[in-house]
Amino acid sequence: IFTLIAEHEGIGLNTDILETGLINIVALIGILVYTGRDFLGSTLEARKANILKGVEDAESRLAEAEKRLAEAEKQLSQASIVISEIKNETIAAKKVLLEADAYQAKKDLTTRFSRALATFNYKERQVFLEV
Repeated sequence: IFTLIAEHEGIGLNTDILETGLINIVALIGILVYTGRDFLGSTLEARKANILKGVEDAESRLAEAEKRLAEAEKQLSQASIVISEIKNETIAAKKVLLEADAYQAKKDLTTRFSRALATFNYKERQVFLEV
């Protein structure tokens, strides 16, 4: 198609201003700029105000989130201290209970051994008395 056009008419630049409609395009752009300036300006100002408000809201939420994060970290450190204290108290309580259990077991074994020895001595006397 392009070869046919090039052969018959040739390719060139149309410099006739009236034929190309350049004056109409310039006039249309001028009218649009003149009439749309107020509308476009107010729309852009509203958009700018909306964006600034959104940024300010985001900054305030960020500051609030950072404040809550700091408070949560403080509570976490306090909870860690309480947990370590509870662990230490638990270990101490286990030691006391184990020592008490060991003492009670030793006492029970001593009592049983004494009873067994007494029973053995009694049986031994009975055997000697029978003999």
